[in-house]
Amino acid sequence: MRKLQTQGLHHITLIGADRQTSIDFWEGVLGMPFIFEQPNLDDPDEGHLYFDPGDGRLITIFTNETRKPKRSRTPTEAGNVHHIAFNVSRATFSQVPERLDQRGIGHSGPKDRGFMDSIYFRDPLGLLIELACYRFEPPQGCTHADVMVEAHRLRVERGDYNIQDIHLADAIERLVARSQSSLSTDRSPRNPY
Repeated sequence: MRKLQTQGLHHITLIGADRQTSIDFWEGVLGMPFIFEQPNLDDPDEGHLYFDPGDGRLITIFTNETRKPKRSRTPTEAGNVHHIAFNVSRATFSQVPERLDQRGIGHSGPKDRGFMDSIYFRDPLGLLIELACYRFEPPQGCTHADVMVEAHRLRVERGDYNIQDIHLADAIERLVARSQSSLSTDRSPRNPY
């Protein structure tokens, strides 16, 4: 038996309302360029809109002009999507509450998640959307996931409840020590003063 090895998220497809509501939210609120449109090839009564969330991958929306927005929360029972999170820069994150307030969109306010900060709000159909901002940049040649795995190991070793800045900083230091060569025989911390 062998795995079916994935290599990243290809796309997420959501059931949207009408075409214009979808464009107004995904491009007009979240800034995702509207890059492609065609009929839903499995249902000719629906449209299929494609948006770039910022990394060249895709968020796609099935639209139908008979579906109108309703802001009740989407189902959260087992097997349903709880929320979708999108990465934003620190500069954008600091502006999210004000920009949502200007549109009259209710939100959670900033939430401290230890390794990132988050703000939650609902799309026009009630799907919970999270805008997240990492508190760290991975070292050259490493990914956010590399840092998270190492920070998790440190957190568990130390018996801490959740990942905090100290775990991230120490994880980055460990990754640099493992991945980048040095002519020094002793790379331990020292005080030159």
